[in-house]
Amino acid sequence: MTTPTDYEMELARIDAGIPALENGMIPIPSDVGKATELAYRLSRRASLTGRLDESATAEIVIDEAIRRLGPWADLCLLKANLDFKFHRLAETRRDLQLAPGLAGSPLGSALWADLDLQAGRYDEAEAGYEAVIARSRTWDNLARLAHLKATLGDVDGAEQLYLDAEDEITAKEMRAYAWVELQRGLLDLSNGRYDGAWGHYARAGEAYSGYWLIDQHIADLLRAEGRFEEAVALYEGIVARVPRPEIAQAVGDLYAPMDQPDLARTWHAQALAGYLESVLSGDVHYLHHLVDYYADVELDGAEAVIWARKDLDLRRNASTQAALAWALYRAGQFIESLDAIRVALSSGVRDAQLLSQAAMIHTAAGQPDEGDRLMHEAAAINPHYGAAHVHH
Repeated sequence: MTTPTDYEMELARIDAGIPALENGMIPIPSDVGKATELAYRLSRRASLTGRLDESATAEIVIDEAIRRLGPWADLCLLKANLDFKFHRLAETRRDLQLAPGLAGSPLGSALWADLDLQAGRYDEAEAGYEAVIARSRTWDNLARLAHLKATLGDVDGAEQLYLDAEDEITAKEMRAYAWVELQRGLLDLSNGRYDGAWGHYARAGEAYSGYWLIDQHIADLLRAEGRFEEAVALYEGIVARVPRPEIAQAVGDLYAPMDQPDLARTWHAQALAGYLESVLSGDVHYLHHLVDYYADVELDGAEAVIWARKDLDLRRNASTQAALAWALYRAGQFIESLDAIRVALSSGVRDAQLLSQAAMIHTAAGQPDEGDRLMHEAAAINPHYGAAHVHH
């Protein structure tokens, strides 16, 4: 008999509290506490499995519970977190203001700082995280600030905060520990420290076994090391369990350099279909992926620009500004691309992808000296950049 993994055991514990379907629907309790517990379990399960259909089910239950029982703080917080996860930022702000006092609570304030981060207000986000940590020094709040530090190029500051976060995690929170180890591994990967990343991913797997997200990070690392066949095998196993289009694109992206164009086209078509299905249903969290897809797979700069502007309308930050710049570059609009990348660079964000793309844009716009300087800056951060870049 096979011993169940930590991932499987947690799913079983969650499922034990979810009632059976009635007429194809999950019955919502009339008691606020029980309804909140059900909504929490569904949200937690969707987050754990990564399945978009489960997130949709959780959202239906949360919305119906709020409609029937009123805007209780815990329900509104669940809704706000779900909306934020899918980049519905205006809806997240509305959710936080539905329940009196929610926006000013530690949990609400942390999410408000997340909104500042997504809106490119990095100073406000940092101040918000620090204020929340002063009130509630939890592992997740420390990890939030660590992520911001990493985004701004403060690798040492980010690493220390991740260590501080791990100090706050109890022995019962091994999935949380594994998640922080994944972030530490990603920090190493993005800075070209592959041995360090392997160590963090190994510790994540020991702490919380059977989790597909750990496998995905390992596949990314295998890809960065040029071990394409191993990476493809792992990605294909993941997408069989978690049918997300960005993972399908990762498979297609690898089959292309492996000289298997037919397989690359098949997987890329699957990815594009998933992105477009999501967008046509009214969702916006795959806009950035569509920019990447058209810019780097189809090399269709004009189409990439369309999606980049849609994403920028929702989230005006360094990432979306850089995506627009890269799309304009692919479209041959080098002067407009230069203007956009300068805005992204002025944010203070520093990573190898941004700097490498900025280098190529400056060179194409007739500024080769600045292009060389930026390329050297990118190489100083991660000499392996290119192999390590994955569209997630």
